[in-house]
Amino acid sequence: MEQKKSVLKRVHEYVYGNFRLGLNYIKESKNYIWFMGIAFIVSALIGFIFPIFFEVEILELIKELLEKTEGLGTFGLVRFILLNNLQASLVGMVFGIIFGIIPLIVGVINGYVLGFVSIKTVSMGGFSILWRLLPHGIFELPAVVISLGLGLKLGMFLFMYRGRDKAKEFLRWLKNSFKAFVFIIIPLLVIAAIIEGLLIVLVG
Repeated sequence: MEQKKSVLKRVHEYVYGNFRLGLNYIKESKNYIWFMGIAFIVSALIGFIFPIFFEVEILELIKELLEKTEGLGTFGLVRFILLNNLQASLVGMVFGIIFGIIPLIVGVINGYVLGFVSIKTVSMGGFSILWRLLPHGIFELPAVVISLGLGLKLGMFLFMYRGRDKAKEFLRWLKNSFKAFVFIIIPLLVIAAIIEGLLIVLVG
């Protein structure tokens, strides 16, 4: 029994310790995250006000998503949503190493698509329908924006870091980015997927 308690204590300390490290690194990276958040919001506003770019491609993408999720139960929807969000977040963060280009592209495209879909939804159901869409993004959007911000920071390393021992510092950034991803971003995406999956099944 004592051994079991000791193991649980070590697990708790490991998880909590890495959670704190990830949270502190997110705070340290707040300027990059804010930048990605603003870029996302601006592109979403453009998509909302000017839903004229790539209309065919976006509608085709929505059609494909509807076909893939057709007939899925609650668990299937949660799994599908979670895997999609994990892929977008991880790709945006990891490939941010390429001078921050990928997370910026992912953020701008996703923001525009969100704005585009929102105005199309409003045109069919009125502005009140946006309140029904709000719970879908409470956890998902912050998680995605944080991951993209961390990716942007990795890409800006060569331009922004002026200290010594660059290899060691870059590894610290990379290591802490993954800690933030595993211990903060993934839990947020899991919660988001559960909420979104349940809402789709219950509300439609």
